[in-house]
Amino acid sequence: MTLHPNDPSLRSWVAVAPESDFPIQNLPFGIFSPPGGAAPRAGVAIGNQVLDLSVLVEYGLMESLNLPDPSVFHEYVLNDFIALGKPYWQAVRARLSELLREDHPELRDNAVLRQAALYPMDKVEMHLPVRVGDYTDFYSSIEHATNVGKMFRPDGDPLLPNWRHLPVGYHGRASSIIPSGIPLHRPKGQTRPNEQEPPVFGPSKRVDFELEIAFITGGPTALGDTVSTAQADDLVFGFVLFNDWSARDLQKWEYVPLGPFLGKNFGSSVSPWIVTLDALEPFRVAGPTQEPVVLPYLQYQGKNNFDIALEVDIKPQEEAPTTICRSNYKYMYWNYAQQLAHHTVNGCNINPGDMYASGTISGPDKGSYGSMLELSWGGKEPIPLANGKTRTFVEDYDTVIIRGFAQNAQVRIGFGEVSCQILPAK
Repeated sequence: MTLHPNDPSLRSWVAVAPESDFPIQNLPFGIFSPPGGAAPRAGVAIGNQVLDLSVLVEYGLMESLNLPDPSVFHEYVLNDFIALGKPYWQAVRARLSELLREDHPELRDNAVLRQAALYPMDKVEMHLPVRVGDYTDFYSSIEHATNVGKMFRPDGDPLLPNWRHLPVGYHGRASSIIPSGIPLHRPKGQTRPNEQEPPVFGPSKRVDFELEIAFITGGPTALGDTVSTAQADDLVFGFVLFNDWSARDLQKWEYVPLGPFLGKNFGSSVSPWIVTLDALEPFRVAGPTQEPVVLPYLQYQGKNNFDIALEVDIKPQEEAPTTICRSNYKYMYWNYAQQLAHHTVNGCNINPGDMYASGTISGPDKGSYGSMLELSWGGKEPIPLANGKTRTFVEDYDTVIIRGFAQNAQVRIGFGEVSCQILPAK
């Protein structure tokens, strides 16, 4: 009997703990290196194991799919696999679900193949899952935009006139996107702490995280083509957790008139496992009511938000972490389909592996604000930590850890985590 990969009754012969982010209904894709220095290759997460897709190809277990190029799973990034398109994404996921089902003997009963194809997750090295050719960051949480507007424009409208009419975004730096676990040095640049004096140069004193989720596209599309909100699902491969690191003092001095630059491009951290759009289907929810009514090209049918619980920890060096934020992706005012439609409405082409971050995800109450800027209200309200100390912004040797998962009464689909430690400026 063929069961849909999202069927909550599915169970795997691989042991999966109830609290695991990676049940058989998830099967996120990533790039890993096995122990011993072997070359990176494609894998999927199942419980606390990593299944090597290149080994499945070598043993002939993927032949039934008639992949145009089976070597895509031997590559050090997932771009070539993603470029095959949605029918192949779905066929591969369905085949993996079949191979991992508790009642399917093909892989389960082959001890030699199991030994070759499965690795303990804590023994492998994870890498950036895609080669990011282009990266766009949006500004799509109305709560976040309102909070920032209140701080920066206390006597005016918190939202700029265009905000409710289009998903604001900017083109960011792809080269400094790094996988979870890689540290960053505190950035340096110009700031102007005293508005009555000239600017000064030095390390940022206001390093901040931004709680985000990014989607990754397939394609390519041709220059001049557009992607409608109805077509977005055919081009969105999946989602990762995203920390858009920010230096607020650099950003404040430089962002007028052309927007983010050195305050943003020193680094962004992403989680290593790409959770597919298909795996998140059971968690679709309606988004906020958009007022005024958006232009026709931004209108959509159905539910394009997702109920994904998010949390952020700050962990000082050699001390216990403190959870300082609990938010949810469902709060997004502008959804991923609208973001992609707006991004391409002018004919901008997209490519496999391109990354599009949501912008800071903040909720309606202070505990759900997705940045230190908001949580400490511009540094005026220190955040208490478990060690008895406080933070207004991220300090040297602090590690910021973001986790996310979607869960209902039957299944939990998680992202794992993205963590990054801030080191002193070089």
